[in-house]
Amino acid sequence: MIAEARNGNELLALLESVQPDVVMTDISMPGMDGITAIGEIHSRHPEVRVIVLSMYDTVDFVKRAVANGACGYLMKDAPPFELEQALRSVMATGSYFSAAVAQRLLQPSEPTVDDELTTRQVEILTLIAQGKSAKEIAFELGLSPKTVDVHRARIMERLRLNDIASLTRYAVRKGLVKA
Repeated sequence: MIAEARNGNELLALLESVQPDVVMTDISMPGMDGITAIGEIHSRHPEVRVIVLSMYDTVDFVKRAVANGACGYLMKDAPPFELEQALRSVMATGSYFSAAVAQRLLQPSEPTVDDELTTRQVEILTLIAQGKSAKEIAFELGLSPKTVDVHRARIMERLRLNDIASLTRYAVRKGLVKA
């Protein structure tokens, strides 16, 4: 290990002084999230290879990480020898995906939030999952509370969910809010 960063912004600043061959990052970080950081690393330093070490193993997270420039992905509970294997593989071949991640990628992908909901519905769902009331959401988005209630009902119908707790779990699973 050459250096360590606590968040995405610190990681990007560190890359200016330390010029590594490989960066290992998480998806969940304070401030700038890992997906955004990967994209920034890829655009500013395309020669740097990025490996994701994360607890998130859904196809959506893996695909988003790869789309932003990650060339490797493994789980945080991977044994130490797999971490070494991932580093060697990325340096030798340019990529590495753990068996568990590769298996998930071969399964049919779950629809993304954007496939299931409109942009406005995603906005409202995110605010609901943050614990805001219909009145607070209405004020923030310049809508009436009744309009927010209608959106919430349509979101629940579209996702086939029955309560706010289920909506919140869905929002966390899709990465709209952090648990």
